[in-house]
Amino acid sequence: MPHKLLFISNGHGEDNHSSHIIRSLQELAPELDIAAAPIVGQGHAYRNINVPIISPTLTLPSGGFTYTNRLRLINDIRAGLLTSTWKQLRAVQRYAPQCDLVFATGDVVGQCFAYLSGRPFISFTSPLSAMYEGTLKIDMVLKAVLRSPRCLVLFSRDAYTAKDYQQQGFKKAQFGGIPSLDRLKPQGKDLQLAADRPMMALLPGSRIPEAMHNLKLLLGLAKEIAQRNSQVQFRAALVPDVMTALDTVAQEAGWHHDHGKLTYLVDGQSIATVLCFSNAFNDIVCHTTLVLGMAGLAVDQAMAIGKPILQIPGPGPQFTYAFAEAQDRLLGLSVKTVGTEPATPNTLKAAAQYAVEVIQDEAYLKACIANGKERFGPFGASYRIAQTILNTLERLDKDRALPE
Repeated sequence: MPHKLLFISNGHGEDNHSSHIIRSLQELAPELDIAAAPIVGQGHAYRNINVPIISPTLTLPSGGFTYTNRLRLINDIRAGLLTSTWKQLRAVQRYAPQCDLVFATGDVVGQCFAYLSGRPFISFTSPLSAMYEGTLKIDMVLKAVLRSPRCLVLFSRDAYTAKDYQQQGFKKAQFGGIPSLDRLKPQGKDLQLAADRPMMALLPGSRIPEAMHNLKLLLGLAKEIAQRNSQVQFRAALVPDVMTALDTVAQEAGWHHDHGKLTYLVDGQSIATVLCFSNAFNDIVCHTTLVLGMAGLAVDQAMAIGKPILQIPGPGPQFTYAFAEAQDRLLGLSVKTVGTEPATPNTLKAAAQYAVEVIQDEAYLKACIANGKERFGPFGASYRIAQTILNTLERLDKDRALPE
């Protein structure tokens, strides 16, 4: 019988991490029987690779981002959070007894689900990093879960955090990394780029309707940049739901839309053009000179491969100033946040001035490449973690074979 695995994750970025680990597992051991339980959202990252989902799914008003504003938790509860979470936990507890191993990606919620499954589990605390504040402040519940003898391995997203875990007595901790970086390579999409001109990438995030509002802010920023440097090319990496809403976004932002091409006109003259794609994230991020970012994992990925990031705060629920400021601390010199409140016209003007200056700063651009490698390298996380999973399954088999 093939080994059965259950992946639990509590967030869109966490689903993404897990999906890349699963893809590497399927390459290394295609006979594995893998299922998933996404606690937040619909689990699209799993569905896209045909991994069965064993629990009910729910899209929350906060998108899972209640830590930046606890009042949003009330809206989540009204939307059915408590009932849904209970049903999800019961589904995990019904399915887990058949599993050889559980893998949990996320913070305390996902890790508690793994613990309550009653099975041996591996933890990947991908949202947590000691680089935010110099050391991890781990609450009592998560400490108890991670110290459980059923928690066999503890992975961190960066090497600094793995070292901090070790110093805090978590000897099973080791460096994991960002799994999606293993497949962050150009796919040959035609972005219609002029090779001799700089390009800036618009990354408005993935959550609807916030991503639509963020895109309108980024279009305002692109317009300001284009008025200062007409040579800059703009490409937007959008999720399909935002792509299908471009008519609405363009109308509300005062732009013209035609088959994925957004144009800002003054007296019939084109001032700025943004080409939008829903299937070219890798190519856009790999070819960009500067990222105009209002996202989480997408910004982390861009920074890891050496791209400079310019952020402007939005109204949230995810990409607020609190979130952007945390990104500053996590990603270091590669990131610049302009403004401390939801972006205003003056914020956009200041950010545009920074953007046109920074793409001329060769020393800074080189420093961003080094910073990405230092903070998130070496790459290979999905295969590194997948191999550890296979080694753990082998060890569990040997332990079961031992005489009582």
